[in-house]
Amino acid sequence: MSNSPPPADTPTPASDAWLDAIAWDANGLIPAIAQEKDTGDILMVAWMNREALRQTAQKGQAVYYSRSRGKLWHKGEESGHFQTVHAIRTDCDSDVILLTITQHGHQPSIACHTGRHSCFYQRLENPASPAPHWQAADPVLKDPQHIYSQ
Repeated sequence: MSNSPPPADTPTPASDAWLDAIAWDANGLIPAIAQEKDTGDILMVAWMNREALRQTAQKGQAVYYSRSRGKLWHKGEESGHFQTVHAIRTDCDSDVILLTITQHGHQPSIACHTGRHSCFYQRLENPASPAPHWQAADPVLKDPQHIYSQ
């Protein structure tokens, strides 16, 4: 699967024009932010390639591109914590995707592989002191070993 757009001399199907409008990076990727519809919480940031974005739009569920595994990743395929997509937006530069989602799966609602509701659980403590540090501010809702051993 290629992450790059077709060569200039290859006609792009009209149905792909919306994908061509995206400012893909040099690796054919774009960051995607998952924001929870009901709370407004930012749950996670991941990456998408053209096929991930296409499948997300077609399925109505979040599909990302795993850079570490080099393949598409349907959110929830291993954990059971799927994301229903309500809206797909891009910013003014078309270089970031914002997904408005509902997080599903075993309760409590978990989006992070650490077993937390959100991947943004670390808060900078004492930022103006001589010793600022990151502190986990949100609890682990479920042991990750129990999530991924299903």
